[in-house]
Amino acid sequence: MTYEEWEREIPASISDDVLWKMRVYRYALFLSELAWSDVTKLMDDRRTVALADQLYRAVGSISANLAEGYSRYTGKDRARFYAYSLGSARESRDWHYKSRHILGNVVFEHRAQFLAQIIRQLKTIIAKERNTAIQK
Repeated sequence: MTYEEWEREIPASISDDVLWKMRVYRYALFLSELAWSDVTKLMDDRRTVALADQLYRAVGSISANLAEGYSRYTGKDRARFYAYSLGSARESRDWHYKSRHILGNVVFEHRAQFLAQIIRQLKTIIAKERNTAIQK
């Protein structure tokens, strides 16, 4: 499934929310959709069950923290939750990397590219909310 196909199938209950305007949130939700199949594959091997759990929690935390941060009143509060989301994106990349032996390098590269976009966008958003630059 491509991002464009997925986006067309999103119910209005989600896409009508003002949060949907954040591209990084849409990317995070799409990544959660992709992670479901990744986790399902990892669950097939008892040696990678714990890894599957970690991966799904980290990926799910990206959009959850974005939603929580978006609801905050001050830039400082928003930046804090967006920073949690950034940490989860980096953690997700780490878990995907560790899963590449099961998922394959093609899957890892695809997920890593999406996560790189999410990370770049979050660094920009957080800096704007904090009015400071984040170290590369």
